[in-house]
This record gives sequence, C-alpha cells and structure tokens, in this order.
Amino acid sequence: MCKGLSSLPSSCLEKAKDLRVKLSHLAETHHKHRVQEGKTLQDLETLLNSKSGLEAFRGFLRSEFSEENLEFWLACEDYRFSPSNLQKIKASSMFSQFINADAQQEVNLDGETRDALLSAIDSPCADTFMKAQQRIYSLMAKDSFPRFLRSHHCMEAIKAF
Repeated sequence: MCKGLSSLPSSCLEKAKDLRVKLSHLAETHHKHRVQEGKTLQDLETLLNSKSGLEAFRGFLRSEFSEENLEFWLACEDYRFSPSNLQKIKASSMFSQFINADAQQEVNLDGETRDALLSAIDSPCADTFMKAQQRIYSLMAKDSFPRFLRSHHCMEAIKAF
C-alpha cells in the first residue's frame, strides 16, 4: 500500500528537508519572541519605564477607575528629581491632589504613612514621599499589574514593544 518516503523523488525529499528546517527555525524564533515579550511585561518597573507600556497601563487603570495610583507614583518621581526650591510647592500640590481626605485623586495609604506625610508637609525634603511611593508601587505590583497582564491593554503594550 504505502511505499514510504523512499518512493518519492530525491528533489521532493530535499524540498521537504528544507521546509522542515525553515519551519523549525520559524517555531524557535516565535518561541524566543514570546519568551522575550513575557519577560518584558512580567516586571512593573520595566513597564513604567516604557512610554508605550506606561500609556497602556494608564489606559487599563483608567478603565478600572484607579488611575490615581499611577498618577501619584509619577508625581513622586517628578518630585524626587525636582530642585529643592520647588519641592515645597510640589509637595503642597501633591498633598491636596492625592493625600488629603478630600483629595480629588486620593490614594489608599495606611494611617501611619499618611500621618508621616502630614507631619512633613511644612518642611518637605527629597525623600518625603519615598515610603508612600513604595506603598503605592507595591499596591500596583500586587493588585493592578497582575490584572493588567491578563487584559487587552497588555496585548496593546506587547504589540508596541
């Protein structure tokens, strides 16, 4: 019934071998690309340092009505690298936008961190918001980021990388 591969002309066998090599190379390249994408987006810090990743994450947070965490984290980054003569003005703005109980974009901080910030409002320094920023980063990393990885917003970020 079936005579096997030996009955095929040698030119067909050579083409089949070439095709097999090309397909295995393509599969290997695709696998490496998927692994690289996964590594890229498994890390919140890497995502926040990418313009397209940051925008995709912002869009996701906006869809969940929790964009204030990212905005606070970005404001802290801006504050950290601000000249000391602007820190008091920026700190005051950040308090009214993110920290005060009636803040428009109040972030979820524990009482101890909030109290420490409130006591530092009159004389802010470069690391005034460091602990609060770390808490919000941790909150995003443990809560929002894993959901982001499962969202369509993540697929947009992967395409942009």
